[in-house]
Amino acid sequence: MSPILYSFRRCPYAMRARLAIAISEQDVRLREIVLKHKPTELLAISPNKTIPVLKINEQEVLDESLEIMVWALSKNDPQQWINDSLQEMLSLIDNNDYEFKSWLDKYKYADRFPEYEQVYYRDQAEDFLMELESRLHKQTYLFADHITLADMAIFPFIRQFASVDKNWFEQSPYLLVQQWLIKLINSDLFISCMKKYPTWLESGEEISFP
Repeated sequence: MSPILYSFRRCPYAMRARLAIAISEQDVRLREIVLKHKPTELLAISPNKTIPVLKINEQEVLDESLEIMVWALSKNDPQQWINDSLQEMLSLIDNNDYEFKSWLDKYKYADRFPEYEQVYYRDQAEDFLMELESRLHKQTYLFADHITLADMAIFPFIRQFASVDKNWFEQSPYLLVQQWLIKLINSDLFISCMKKYPTWLESGEEISFP
């Protein structure tokens, strides 16, 4: 039986897991869920109670999105998303996941964090945008002139950041980040991975993915 992927379409962590699974052509059974109504099957196998979760078999479960990406690419990496810069890529992804994401959440939900004005949180998040912009001055993507693991692990969060205030983002000085983001959002891979499916609890149907 194929592994089971518990996913939520709009979650950036789930997005990047689906992207790696799709590019590596690993067949999984997709169970699209609603975060407010997590199925007992998911809760029973995930210590973190979060998505995405990949149940490979009865003994092996991955409940970190980056782990799922690396697992998929270790099976098949046709476009060389992983290269000799892996450790540096993982460091940049950590920066995204544990620093930038914190500021992103505060910027997006500023009313929940009244200690500062929204613009303050955006200013803090800009440090990461500056780093990406600097990298993109050197090559087309973050680590090469082709897409790598870092691009696909990070851009769903930049997409989320850009959507908070589109006018500001489009007028910001991060022109290369803007171009990079547009290319990835408009890619056939991302479009295919954002297809809407019925939720698993409502339909009872597992979808073959990709």
